[in-house]
Amino acid sequence: MTAKIIDGREIAGNVKGELEKRVGVLKQKGITPKLVVILVGNDPASDVYVRSKMKRSEEIGIASDMVRYPDNITEGELLEKIKELNDDSSVHGILVQLPLPKEINEKKVIDSIAPSKDVDGFSPVNVGNLLIGETAFESCTPKGIMKMLEIEGIPIEGKEVVIINRSNIVGKPLTAMMIKKSGTVTVCHSRTKDIPFHTRRADILISATGKPGFITEDMIKEGAVVIDVGTTRNENGKLCGDVDFDKVKEKAGYITPVPGGVGPMTVIMLMENTIISAESFVKD
Repeated sequence: MTAKIIDGREIAGNVKGELEKRVGVLKQKGITPKLVVILVGNDPASDVYVRSKMKRSEEIGIASDMVRYPDNITEGELLEKIKELNDDSSVHGILVQLPLPKEINEKKVIDSIAPSKDVDGFSPVNVGNLLIGETAFESCTPKGIMKMLEIEGIPIEGKEVVIINRSNIVGKPLTAMMIKKSGTVTVCHSRTKDIPFHTRRADILISATGKPGFITEDMIKEGAVVIDVGTTRNENGKLCGDVDFDKVKEKAGYITPVPGGVGPMTVIMLMENTIISAESFVKD
């Protein structure tokens, strides 16, 4: 048996078509969704991420601006800019590209973004609402994973779900989303005693460790759904996931590749969150 490859690029392309229609409806009502990305410093990886987000925005019809600051911007100046964007009714999504310089308190910056414009889904209000099952902007990577499973027709209810990650960006929000769909969730992390014991029980396994080849074929059960969130470059500069793809795909039922799996879904979910925000501005 060879696993069915879940093609994130193809799914994101199909979602993109739906989002373009929603943007068209908004524009007929006089609203153009707008995303503002704040980039501090000159980190090359952040630069690439921001440009890819802005390119995808423009393709869909979302207006996008990049506000760029040098490394030596003060925390106060950054907070003042976010307040200005919070108060600007033409802006529907605000994203601060992380990481920030160590002199700036990341939590304070994220907390200052209005929850209604927090399209990354990082604010305590959105995270709290997600946890108690209320409406919230969902963190883009977990939301993209859930969308992939939905489109592939993979059921979650009653399934054993194992997530190897406990971060605020992936593991924690994904756990809440899986519980909401009635999955039975186990969260593993760096202090977990016997990770293979847990992964071999998983109907759905999501790994985000950043360790290339961490998940081997002996760690999964036959027919499991394997979602690879890891992105690390090896010594040759090649992008690698957490999963030993070539071997695991011979045992799994479904598998995501790296690149071309979760990554495109993360970006398209950011676009969807921005559109959802803009739709909330429509007066009936």
